[in-house]
Amino acid sequence: MRTHVIARKTHKWFGLFIGLQVVVWSLSGVYMTVVHIDTIHGDHLVRQIATPGIEAKVLQDPLALAAREGAKGLRLAWVDERPIYVSDGPSGERAFAATTAAPLEPPNEQAIRALASSYYTGSEPIASAKLITDVPGEIRGRKPPLWRVEFAHWNKPTFYLSPVTGELLSRRHELWRVFDFVWMLHIMDYDERENVNNPLLRAFTWGAVLMALSGIWLLFYAFPKRKKRRGSAR
Repeated sequence: MRTHVIARKTHKWFGLFIGLQVVVWSLSGVYMTVVHIDTIHGDHLVRQIATPGIEAKVLQDPLALAAREGAKGLRLAWVDERPIYVSDGPSGERAFAATTAAPLEPPNEQAIRALASSYYTGSEPIASAKLITDVPGEIRGRKPPLWRVEFAHWNKPTFYLSPVTGELLSRRHELWRVFDFVWMLHIMDYDERENVNNPLLRAFTWGAVLMALSGIWLLFYAFPKRKKRRGSAR
């Protein structure tokens, strides 16, 4: 078999197996560059609230509270313009008023709706608010339960709030969901959507390199060779 036939067949078969994924890489890359990453993160959906100052002397001793609760960690947070302590103890997180060290009741649905609306920059009403125990894939890594609050907007802004404190833990929307899907296609991790060095991606990447090299090889046969002119007879 002649060399140019081998080059053409090699390029053809690489194109059949690798070409579709190359198209997917291109189209998904276009989406990820056209839609700004700040939009994907949903920064525009969350109101920037300035944290008010407070004198340290009015706060209860956090070390004493941690020792009392047997907590392995304690942090100060601001929710609804008031300081709270959040302990991480044997039974999970608990919230306490930072000024009195009194335990706080978990927020109910009404309080969660009010908090979600205060975080949201838009004016659309809340479409649904639900305490979920099955964590969806779009917030993988979070521990249930969580409050899921969705607003009545075409982009379906969705806030996930802590059931203990009412803090905003994460936000999602339709443009983010599309990004997550094309990211999965781009890195070829169809399970966790996080491994950018998985075997399938490496195999197709080397396949794309070989397809390009076979195309370069085929290029040498794409142009006819000029025949040398015979010397004119004397």
